[in-house]
Amino acid sequence: MGHDLNYAALIGSRICHDLISPIGAINNGLELIEMSAPSLGPEMALISDSVASASARIRFFRIAFGAAADQMIGAQEVTSLLKDSYDGGRFMVTWHPSEPQQRSVIRMTFLALMCMETAMPYGGRIEVSHNGTRMIVSGIADKLKIEDGLWSTLTSVEKQDDLRPAHVQFGLLPLIAQDEGCDLSVDIAEQEITIRI
Repeated sequence: MGHDLNYAALIGSRICHDLISPIGAINNGLELIEMSAPSLGPEMALISDSVASASARIRFFRIAFGAAADQMIGAQEVTSLLKDSYDGGRFMVTWHPSEPQQRSVIRMTFLALMCMETAMPYGGRIEVSHNGTRMIVSGIADKLKIEDGLWSTLTSVEKQDDLRPAHVQFGLLPLIAQDEGCDLSVDIAEQEITIRI
């Protein structure tokens, strides 16, 4: 991995690692409060839901933006993380691969999921499958919002320096794919987007 990418990944891992501990402590504190006073109002439920959501998103970001060691991640762990991250939101994400996948592949897939979120502002269905050689991420929605400049970034050989923070995944995914020797391809239809990794 290039030095710039490696440092960025290490920074991502460090930030997520340092944030997950205090969020876990807040969650533990909430559980103790609920044990001593189980009839507290909706404020506690709101705080609890927010902490759970933040914890799930940080674990998601830790894989998407963190360092990818040469380890395998099982389907059960991935589906649990996706359920925690997306359950009850605008997106229904289905993970089909049953075999463990390399962390680097999961990392690229999570970045592809974030790209899909950008194109589906009203939500929709995202399915992840594996055809034996490549991961396939398909997003289906009644209404898509496609910014051509962003999506062309995924298959461009030129590095993008003018991305907004909300779109960092569009710049990072092709760099990581190139570093991993993967060819990204993107197909965009009226109501469906497919990214092959």
